[in-house]
Formats: sequence, structure tokens, C-alpha cells
Amino acid sequence: MSASTLERTARTRRSRTRSRTVNARPALVISTLQPHQFDLRPACASLICPDCKTWVPITGLQTKQPKVVPHDTGRAGKDAAVRCRLGSNRLVTVDATVKKWQERLEDGGAETASRRRTTVLRKPKVQPPLAVSQIAARKQAPADESGDGRQLWLLREMRWASTESAVRETDTRRAQRPAGDAPLGAPPVPLKTLHPKRPAR
Repeated sequence: MSASTLERTARTRRSRTRSRTVNARPALVISTLQPHQFDLRPACASLICPDCKTWVPITGLQTKQPKVVPHDTGRAGKDAAVRCRLGSNRLVTVDATVKKWQERLEDGGAETASRRRTTVLRKPKVQPPLAVSQIAARKQAPADESGDGRQLWLLREMRWASTESAVRETDTRRAQRPAGDAPLGAPPVPLKTLHPKRPAR
């Protein structure tokens, strides 16, 4: 297999490059990044490229025009060689000192270390409240039938069957009201449908 058929992988990012090309985008201000997103130590000055999210060396940190070196978007030697066009050769404005950066980094680490795990308190499962008919049925249920496992509708049917004849007999007696008996002082009940008319204007 020839070398030309092999897939090209991302190149190793050099800490210093002699390229004079400058990206036309505005300079990347260091203070706009989080302390864990860049490293200002002279031996390993680097940052996370905002465009491809990979660690990239900063060249010329001690000069007037530090910038991000040309780089690929993937891991060197493993991912495909895809050049980061937006972030390569971009100027960097270093507006923070190594001391201030270390202080911010240590403060953030101390704050993270002091955090405690939040204990999740599970809310107890609350049974839905009973309907009024269910409460009434429970109050009216005989003691010997409350815990025998039968369905509530079956208990109602059985109770109705036991009192149905007495209820119908009472309704029949109520319908046999003697003629002429009526509540005293009550107006007569109209037997025809009333259709009121609007008053003339």
C-alpha cells in the first residue's frame, strides 16, 4: 500500500511557528475566557480554541502580537486532517498576568471543592383524596362487609336489592295523595306552560 493512499491525520501542533499570516478576525481577548480554558505559563502557553474546542499553543506570548498557531480540528495523529480556518493564526490579546490567572484558577478550584452533594429528598406519595360518594359509601358500609374484598359497586347493588321493594312501596304511597289536600298558604301550581309577553314600549 502506497503512502498516498493513507488517510492524512491531524498534524502535531508546534508551540512556535514562523508563519506571518494573520487572521482577519478580531483579536481573542484572554479575559473573556474562563481560567480553565487557557494557560499563561511561558513553558506551555496555550488556550482552548473557541471554534474547534481543542487545546492550541499560543506563539509570541512575549511579543506585541501573540497569536494562535495554525492547527487542525482533531487530535494529532488520530483524527482527520481538517484545518481550523476560523481559529488558526488569530491574534490574542493577553490582558491578564500569570499571577492573576493562577489566583482565579485557585479560587475556582477551592469553590468547587467546597461544594457538597445535594441530597435528593423524595416526596412521599400521597394518595388522592376520596370522592364524596366514596366517603359516604364507606360510612354506610356494614362492618362485616368492609373488609371482605368485594368490589364497592357490588356492595351497592346488594344494598339496593335489599331495600328496593321498600323504596318502591313508599313511592307508591306518596303518589296516592288524597284529592283536595294542599299546603296551606301556597299559591296554586300552574298546569299550563306560561309564555310571558314583553311590555309594549
